[in-house]
Amino acid sequence: MLRSLPKLVNKAIRPLRKQEHEWFTGNFETFEEARAACTGYDEPSILHKVRAALLKVKNGEAVYERDSVIFDEVQYSLPLLTFLLYVASASNNNLNILDFGGSLGSSYFQNRKFLDRMQSVRWNIVEQPHFVACGKREFQNETLRFFDTVDACVNATQPNALLLSSVLPYLPYPYSTLQEILAHKFEYILIDRTPFFRTDLPDRLAIEHVPSHIYQAEYPAWFFNKNKFISAMEAEYRLFETMPANDKLQLSGTNIDYLAMLFVRENHA
Repeated sequence: MLRSLPKLVNKAIRPLRKQEHEWFTGNFETFEEARAACTGYDEPSILHKVRAALLKVKNGEAVYERDSVIFDEVQYSLPLLTFLLYVASASNNNLNILDFGGSLGSSYFQNRKFLDRMQSVRWNIVEQPHFVACGKREFQNETLRFFDTVDACVNATQPNALLLSSVLPYLPYPYSTLQEILAHKFEYILIDRTPFFRTDLPDRLAIEHVPSHIYQAEYPAWFFNKNKFISAMEAEYRLFETMPANDKLQLSGTNIDYLAMLFVRENHA
């Protein structure tokens, strides 16, 4: 089940002083409770801004986009790029990835310079229907493709790697959705830009407040217990590597690390 909220939010402008903007507030028992406390959410406007920014990147009018914001240089996620190159090297210089919640191709355009020398690249995005429709109409090509569901993507392209970049925090039920996706038995799971508590605190659901200069939106966001998360993966996957992710935002009163993780299916470890 694809998430009902966009992941396209976070951390587009840095650094912001705490007194200038508080990104996260609250501690909610259920997703429904947190969602009811959110205001100013407008999906069409988010798609419009992301589309406009990524079209500039696609057409060579801009260098890089993240969360609808244009940058004058690519801000690489070095952990993600490292993981992508590892997966390709372990797959005969081929990359066939399912990018779950991948917007209109932000991570693909971010890393395409380093993908050009591979024998083949298939970058498949599973997104919300209105993003998929826009992606097929204006961004899809032989390499970049868009699908409404994980099943449709797997049936069409048989990807061996799954990318979850800044998407798990925005799923209503991240663990159950993750287990549904993992039933497809991808060989590699790449996780990036995901917040974990440094100490053994339980998962927490807060509200993220996007600054109005990016776009007007508030929505629920999860923070995860690292040990619980890894344990949920360990039935079939081994944690191959963990690295610090680029994001540095904090939840008030706690210590948070944004991490990137590479999991390898046991029979490929």
